[in-house]
Amino acid sequence: MVAAEFELSRNITIGQYVPTGSIIHRVDPRIKVLAFTIIVLAIALNTSYIGNAMGLLFSIYLFWLSKIPISYGLSGVKPAIPFIIILAVLQLLFQGSIFSGGKTYFEFGFILITGESIRLVIVSAVRFIEIIFVSSVLTLSTSTTELTHAIQSLLSPLKKVKFPVHEFSLVITIAIRFVPTFAIEMEKMMKAQASRGAEFGTGEWWRIIKRTKEMFPIIIPLFNVAMHRAEDLILAMESRCYIPGGTRTAYTVYEVKRKDFLILGAGTVFAVFLFAFPFPI
Repeated sequence: MVAAEFELSRNITIGQYVPTGSIIHRVDPRIKVLAFTIIVLAIALNTSYIGNAMGLLFSIYLFWLSKIPISYGLSGVKPAIPFIIILAVLQLLFQGSIFSGGKTYFEFGFILITGESIRLVIVSAVRFIEIIFVSSVLTLSTSTTELTHAIQSLLSPLKKVKFPVHEFSLVITIAIRFVPTFAIEMEKMMKAQASRGAEFGTGEWWRIIKRTKEMFPIIIPLFNVAMHRAEDLILAMESRCYIPGGTRTAYTVYEVKRKDFLILGAGTVFAVFLFAFPFPI
């Protein structure tokens, strides 16, 4: 159990790429990012039990379609469990007076637990899992280079208002790529601290304050590593004559095909259905 506390890199799905050669992998990255964004928005705006159940099944189906084991998605959910629990408790205790409706189960001062607040807790937790699943499929089936080109291409109309599209897409992509890198570095630091007597993974998982205090000794070293990584990246970019704002050409030119439009249309239809259909519950 304690050893599992040091397996941080296994629980990080964002920023990693699993080449399986599936139909999802072969979709034009611009179409893929656009379709997944539309689906995530539809999931985030759906408030029904049936709609979220369908969204969860669809997100699981995306793993099967991309030939990526569902265990990757479950690994991505694991680090978010404490946050989901805290959010659920806060919504359960303090959202009853805002979202009134349904039967009142408990009332004490400003704390009001109603049927509608319980509904909000369940729906929010499921939506959170769905978004993690869908985001994991996107990053696991799209390389960092493809994400950069996709974001830059989709935001290219903003160049007319002098928005730094290339720099913005580069920053987003670097941030995504550094997530697994920092997870590996944190894992190394935790093992090093544990070998010196620090306590990691000895407390119950629900003791969030204690587990947070355990992380303090590695915050400064991790920040130092981040600065060194950033410096190395700057030197690497400068050695390749990178100039911010310069005119660039792309080595790979993407071409949208008919199947890409079909996939975008199918994703849009599902998103509109999930958002607009009047589900009974």
